[in-house]
Amino acid sequence: MASSSGEQSSAVTIREHALADTFVTLADTLVADYDVVDLMQHLVDVSVSLLGAQAAGLLLVDQPGGLTVVASSSEESRLLEVFQLQNNQGPCLDCVTTSTAVSCGDLVAETDRWPMFAQAAADAGFRSVVALPLRLRSEVVGGLNLFYTRSQQIPSVDQRIGQAFADVATIGILQQRAMHRGALLAEQLQRALNSRVTIEQAKGVLAERLGVGVGQAFSALRLHARNHNMRLTDVAMGVVRGELDIGPA
Repeated sequence: MASSSGEQSSAVTIREHALADTFVTLADTLVADYDVVDLMQHLVDVSVSLLGAQAAGLLLVDQPGGLTVVASSSEESRLLEVFQLQNNQGPCLDCVTTSTAVSCGDLVAETDRWPMFAQAAADAGFRSVVALPLRLRSEVVGGLNLFYTRSQQIPSVDQRIGQAFADVATIGILQQRAMHRGALLAEQLQRALNSRVTIEQAKGVLAERLGVGVGQAFSALRLHARNHNMRLTDVAMGVVRGELDIGPA
């Protein structure tokens, strides 16, 4: 019994340290010149590793006022986010519209609310979801989705931490406007969205070149960026232009 209690305590301590390290890393990122897309990708990755979710995705409001997928932890979650946008239904859209968190512990029971999304999520292997708004007071700039493979109510502490991640993302997006009077938020977001298009192109190019899946290709892009202290967007542009030769991750 004592051993079990000690193991649980150790697991909690490890998680607390990981959370502290994550927020320190995010704070360091925000005080320096940073890549918005890489920041968003880091947020979905830590959401999966620290909040018990099996997948995560992040949507941002684009220049015309619609939503666009900017980051995802897996190809399955990316496609599910795209599905929400194409069919104009799902928890993240409701979250952005209402500016409040949307939690669903059993997607099978939500066929009346989101008939197409609930089925698509089930087909992808997900059973529950929570969507958290990227907001600052009354302004909403996007949403963070956390997907789970089991039907479950998301623990309130995990939801609060996830909202803290979303708040950090919002600060990162909006800080340029605070630093430069009159700077347009839409311009900052549009640069991030344009970068994401380049990254998606690079994933396809590298996947075909290496004969691997798009997920492995993306891992190779990120690994190269980290190892060479480069921005993810710059690495992707180099691949698309044929200027970088990247091996498998």
